[in-house]
Amino acid sequence: MYDVIVIGGGNAALCAAISAAEEGASVLVLESSPKLWRGGNSQHTRNMRVAHAAPTRCLTECYSVEEFYEDLLKVTKGETNEELAKIAIGQSEEMYHWLEERGMFFQKSISGTLSLSRTNAFFYGGGKTLVNCEFQKAKDLGITILYNHEVEWLNIQNERVESLVVNTPTGKKEFKAKAIIAASGGFESNREWLREAWGEHAKNFLIRGTRFNEGKVLKSMLNQNVQAVGKPEQGHAVAVDGRAPLYDGGIVTRLDCVPFGIVVNKNGKRFYNEGEDFWPKRYAIWGRLVASQPDQVGNVIIDSKSFNLFMPSVFEPCKAETLEELAELLDIPKDEFVETIHSYNAHVEEGTFNPDTLDNCCTKGLEVNKTHWARKIDTPPFYGYTLRPGITFTYLGVKIDKDARVYMDNGNPTKNLFATGEIVAGNILGQGYLAGTGMTIGAVFGRIAGKGAAHV
Repeated sequence: MYDVIVIGGGNAALCAAISAAEEGASVLVLESSPKLWRGGNSQHTRNMRVAHAAPTRCLTECYSVEEFYEDLLKVTKGETNEELAKIAIGQSEEMYHWLEERGMFFQKSISGTLSLSRTNAFFYGGGKTLVNCEFQKAKDLGITILYNHEVEWLNIQNERVESLVVNTPTGKKEFKAKAIIAASGGFESNREWLREAWGEHAKNFLIRGTRFNEGKVLKSMLNQNVQAVGKPEQGHAVAVDGRAPLYDGGIVTRLDCVPFGIVVNKNGKRFYNEGEDFWPKRYAIWGRLVASQPDQVGNVIIDSKSFNLFMPSVFEPCKAETLEELAELLDIPKDEFVETIHSYNAHVEEGTFNPDTLDNCCTKGLEVNKTHWARKIDTPPFYGYTLRPGITFTYLGVKIDKDARVYMDNGNPTKNLFATGEIVAGNILGQGYLAGTGMTIGAVFGRIAGKGAAHV
């Protein structure tokens, strides 16, 4: 019997496994995916948010703990567990160095990456390289990793996990350990559960991350009186290119051009302020916004002045010399679309355009004004991208404390069950999202969970 079993194979799970092994525990990792698709949603990430008092090799200037926390409060509108949030933020710089000391390296941000050079450390080689390095470190520490092992049930008796029921390539088996760490993600790839939470329009959602996050571990815990946290209808949902695949589209399908243009629905009407705030603080609201539109479709429109200001999608945009032609390409009613553009242009207040500041380029007099980075869409060629809601991960999860220990509905902590990663994100992310925060939460509480589990 192993000392610790970690359920999951993403960054949070591997940080937990490494931490437990370094404390002297024997560790088993159960990953539901094949080896080729290991890493959960972490394989699709690029960075983690890091508080730091001075510049580092990869981070510019200073990003204080206080500013990080204030940024979090803005996007969550105060829906966060202050104690847990401050632990994640306060330990983020230490976690940055902890990862580097174990062979997971960072690089400077490149142009067009949401202006994150001061706040976010980018993984050298991206998320896939990160998890590959973490798996190698786990192997070096003697951690056993089993792929195609899907945990279907946690047998919880008297506030203790007695065993796990696991679907393996050779049939269902029972696994036991002194302590269990749940790091198996949310339920975003479970279509039935998504429809329960979001309604029938969830059928039109694309899943940016892994197809293996079906929420079976989460549902098993919630069905056995583990205390829930977060709302099932909340999650990290961004606007992605409408041509993205159903699963595993990843970071390259996200569209970052919204602040530099306007967004219209399938009827050619604008519906939200595209320049509300800096994109890292607002990009994660656009999946939900598009989800509220007819057929869950939006279209972002820019002209040639803005084409080189953002990281492009993996797909080429629709391109036209006239607005009428662009409307046809995007299948938008021509007259309504052209009227929307002309009305928008007529209400643009000229200012000094600066994508690095909350500038004074805005519109006035529209039902939905654009408050920053508003410029006329008048210089051909014109470009358009179709948008669809892209779900990254869900926020419904389980309650933990500062030691990453899971709690029961009766208010008692479990005796040997810990959790980290997306399955606990709802403790800190009640709503909204701040770029890179999910990886910070998973890494910090993964290390905490591993250390705690090793000493059960």
